[in-house]
Amino acid sequence: MSDLQRSFAKAKLAGLPSEPPLPPQFIEDDTVGEEGDNSLRPLSEPSPDDDSSSASSASSASSTGTIKPSPSKHLFARPKGSAPGRRGLEPLPWNDYFGRELYLKSHRPTETITHHVYLLPPNEKGPLLVTHHGAGSSGLSFALFASEVRKALPNCGILSPDARGHGETVVENIGDSTNHGSHDLRLDTLTEDLLDIIQMTRKEMVWAELPGLILIGHSLGGAVVTDLAMRGKLGNAVLGYAVLDVVEGSAIDALQSMQSYLSTRPRAFPSISSAIEWHTRSRTIRNTTSARISVPSLLQHDTSLAVSASNQWIWRTNLAATQPYWEGWFAGLSKKFLEAKGGKLLLLAGTDRLDKELMIGQMQGKYQLQVFPDSGHFIHEDQAEKTAMVVADFYRRNDRSALVLPPKVGDLLKQKGTV
Repeated sequence: MSDLQRSFAKAKLAGLPSEPPLPPQFIEDDTVGEEGDNSLRPLSEPSPDDDSSSASSASSASSTGTIKPSPSKHLFARPKGSAPGRRGLEPLPWNDYFGRELYLKSHRPTETITHHVYLLPPNEKGPLLVTHHGAGSSGLSFALFASEVRKALPNCGILSPDARGHGETVVENIGDSTNHGSHDLRLDTLTEDLLDIIQMTRKEMVWAELPGLILIGHSLGGAVVTDLAMRGKLGNAVLGYAVLDVVEGSAIDALQSMQSYLSTRPRAFPSISSAIEWHTRSRTIRNTTSARISVPSLLQHDTSLAVSASNQWIWRTNLAATQPYWEGWFAGLSKKFLEAKGGKLLLLAGTDRLDKELMIGQMQGKYQLQVFPDSGHFIHEDQAEKTAMVVADFYRRNDRSALVLPPKVGDLLKQKGTV
């Protein structure tokens, strides 16, 4: 090797480090995380918004646990104040989806009821969509649907109440010890409540008359709106009614396993975010945005000693205590659904839910059927946009203001006589 080559090699070697760097997994890092936790846990589960369960994704996420962040960059450090698995699970405010909330008080011989309702008033001559949630839910279960349907029907309004024993609706008993108040969830009682809510909203909003109504009910709510339509007390104001994922036959069959299902639910949660996470991970509600709106209203803070200090959020409604009313909610539902006046819409998560009476009615063209096979039981939450589009189309086809009726024969004869 010549002197020139030797000097060139020495210059190159001088620019290299004295010893090769260790792989990242062998680098020790004694820094403490911003929350005082020096162990960064790998992401062992997918996020609540991700339904994927592929092994490759889980493997990739877990592998990040072997990498130590550099002291200067903290590449994998959690944001300050956040907890593992809680990102994007904070509650969303109701007033992002409804214009106002009302507290409507009605008086009956044995009780005083303060109905809590969420309202997005209609514009101009738009229709009013009146919703009723299912057992254990609340008026906010229709919040995301309300936002989506307003895009499809800009002039429509949405009235979404909390049923008695749910949400913020309060019942005060008067004198009669046999009155069950909030626990009186008979179908007749719930139907009378919804009728009162509609009439009191009209009075509160100073409407000269009721706008065209589309009644929409999910599960138990489907039985309530069908019963209200069957009674005919709202007259021609009811343009139609929609029932979401409930039919008589399958509902009554499902009641046999209801208590078993309730026993698998957590009795309490340490936080609202953990309750939202449970609903999404268990796929009870498959839309995280809707869960962030509706789940907080299902819980209340418990200051008693009934649960441990770490689990302070309990269910607002005791579903197990409503068992005496279950069969009464759904008995005769199919017959009433087919016979009540007005347009009829049935949205299901699967065609296997149809019973014989409804199958015959479908073949006779007595109602519109829409199936969302990718949805769970909470169709209006899981598929809020699709549900809104179907309901908007249903309204347009039943909107009487758009009809141009032919003149009466008597009017034609009078016109002919004056010519």
